[in-house]
Amino acid sequence: MQIFKFGGASVKSADAIKNLVRVLKHEGFDNTLVIISAMGKMTNAFEKVVDDYVIKAETLSQSIDFIRDYHYQICADLFHKDHLVFMETELLFGKLSGFLASNRSQNYDFIYDQIVSFGELLSTKIVSFYLNDQQITNTWLDVRTCIHTDSNFRAANVDWNQTEKNIQQNIHNTLSITQGFIAGGGTNQTTTLGREGSDFTAAIFAYCLNAKSVTIWKDVDGVLNADPRSFENTVLLEYISYKEATEMAFYGASVIHPKTLKPLENKRIPLFVRSFDNLKATGTVVQKGIALSPETPCYIQKKQQYLVSISAKDFSFMVESNLSHVFHLLGDFKLKVNLIQNSALSFSVCVEDNYHQFENFIKIIQENYTVYYNSNITLYTIRYATKEAVEMIENKGQVLLKQATKQTVQVIIQTT
Repeated sequence: MQIFKFGGASVKSADAIKNLVRVLKHEGFDNTLVIISAMGKMTNAFEKVVDDYVIKAETLSQSIDFIRDYHYQICADLFHKDHLVFMETELLFGKLSGFLASNRSQNYDFIYDQIVSFGELLSTKIVSFYLNDQQITNTWLDVRTCIHTDSNFRAANVDWNQTEKNIQQNIHNTLSITQGFIAGGGTNQTTTLGREGSDFTAAIFAYCLNAKSVTIWKDVDGVLNADPRSFENTVLLEYISYKEATEMAFYGASVIHPKTLKPLENKRIPLFVRSFDNLKATGTVVQKGIALSPETPCYIQKKQQYLVSISAKDFSFMVESNLSHVFHLLGDFKLKVNLIQNSALSFSVCVEDNYHQFENFIKIIQENYTVYYNSNITLYTIRYATKEAVEMIENKGQVLLKQATKQTVQVIIQTT
């Protein structure tokens, strides 16, 4: 079996969905599993619904109407007005309304997963119907019946044994369409695998099915050595080893989800990153072998970071007990640590605040420590750094912190 994953840009409009059909016809779709993300920027739109529901109820109906209109316009562009897809789409919006009316939980992460997951359910329903209309017979599959997780909402952990049993029972040698990012965590509960988790979904299925390959279809020619939106003269990486791709993902490279690589490496399943526009291009392959080809500096940029400097109020050393306490608090407030540096009297950490908990963290930690921080900074990581590459990054603003190892240089920049 081959696994195809299509992200939001692949299904953001009626024309994009028609292009997905072109890809399938060009590549072949026998014995294929297709994993699809929410359309366009709909995950962001559903996140606004979550915030409106929890915080700002007066704009909730407007936010839902925006999402409904977006999907209905795509349906109107693809189907005749009496098509069954309109009823199926409205049923999903009815289920969303039902959850909003009946929910009694105040757990933000639980609410998030139940609401945001509708993005993938809607996109896969629409694509599945359109493929059938194009005589590409397929089976729509609810991924929540396959991938089983714990109830760690927004970052659920996979129960691999149960998931493998479920997948092997539900997947057959036909074309199946299912959702990325979401999973099932209990009785009528939806969980998610972390932002951008559709790549991980593809790896889970590939591992459990001993798939021939996984292909991630993107709007770029493959994995580039830098984000072309921020860097000029980017270079296509034709070949990356599992280890190097894992390193790049760990540091924040956005093309491949960090959890994706290990299941594929364990079973030596190659990962291809290809362009859904340029089907003649071979793209990038990730598999066992040499680290990188061509070997060139690779730039990874993480914006909207915080650099926090922590020291004891009595000017004593920052010893193991202090560091243990700090890391405990970082975990409690779900702050992702991207760089650390410590000296005798202070401890510096670069974090990102995916769960909007930074202010609460600061309030608590200031009770025991002297704390200074810079906000809205950028962390640059350079793999295979050269002197010229580092100088180029350092010229982007004020260098607040720099850290170097044999193959990696990290620089924290405050832009003016």
